[in-house]
Amino acid sequence: MPEITNLRNWSDVAERVTQGYEISREEALEILREPDERVLDLLSAAFVIRRKYFGTKMKLNMIVNAKSGMCPEDCFYCSQSAISDAPIEKYPLLSKETILAGAEEAQRRKAGTYCIVMSGRRPSNREVDQVADAVREIRSSTDLKLCCCLGFLSSEHAKKLADAGVHRYNHNLNTSRENYENICSTHTYADRVDTVDRVKDAGISPCSGVIFGMGEAEEGRVDMAFSLKTLGADSIPCNFLNPIEGTPLSDQRELTPNTCLKILAMMRFVNPQKEIRIAGGREINLRSLQPLGLYAANSIFVGDYLTTEGQLPEADWKMIQDLGFEIEESAL
Repeated sequence: MPEITNLRNWSDVAERVTQGYEISREEALEILREPDERVLDLLSAAFVIRRKYFGTKMKLNMIVNAKSGMCPEDCFYCSQSAISDAPIEKYPLLSKETILAGAEEAQRRKAGTYCIVMSGRRPSNREVDQVADAVREIRSSTDLKLCCCLGFLSSEHAKKLADAGVHRYNHNLNTSRENYENICSTHTYADRVDTVDRVKDAGISPCSGVIFGMGEAEEGRVDMAFSLKTLGADSIPCNFLNPIEGTPLSDQRELTPNTCLKILAMMRFVNPQKEIRIAGGREINLRSLQPLGLYAANSIFVGDYLTTEGQLPEADWKMIQDLGFEIEESAL
């Protein structure tokens, strides 16, 4: 076999990134197009950046599905959408007591961030008041970080959540601007950017990410990474499509574990100082290579997602321990 020459030394590029160098879109695309046999080289380089800014600490996040189903939007990937036939549980906003119990469970799972998530286009005044009330009570008795994901926000609602003590607000871009009309018709990419901007204006840390594997081109994946950089997202959930039966994307299966690892490496290079979180779909897309993803990412969800099951918390703790990493916990 002839020797492969002219290979880029990604570790050298990573060292430059830790000194302030910003990689180009062309370099980001090159990462995605590296052959699978170079995945370990990419992850080793990504770890240079991750270790510089986050050491070997791992952040754990737990979701409570505070309101399920009955959403009027038509997002093609979502089991809770108006066009989904997925057999999911549907219920209105949980009681404050149930949300508070979820915060206790988050601490038992060693999570430092508790994410309160609601289905729907946007929350009502009553729902915002109820969530804000729960947030204030959680803040008074724990040092959990509180993240909310309630849909599109008005400036008034964003301020109310900020005043209650919400640390972060999640509103994902989901896919590239060019691909958006292929995954949703009831709102636009610009609508999502608008809510992230409102959150920032209210003084809440923006959490915004994407779902890979929804038919986007490699160039689109790079666009998403740079869009989140421009948007100033502090936390970036990297979801990998879990094709749920009963949704229009139920047959969409285009990702491999190595593809996912290259995406995570690219995201770390483009957003070196940001929290990169491996989110939904990691178990079925990364499979046995899940631990390798933590060399690029410094955060994961622990436990179940919104309507799909995740890995047992004990398995995540063991995975982190086996890597020689350390969980960054909140105090009980």
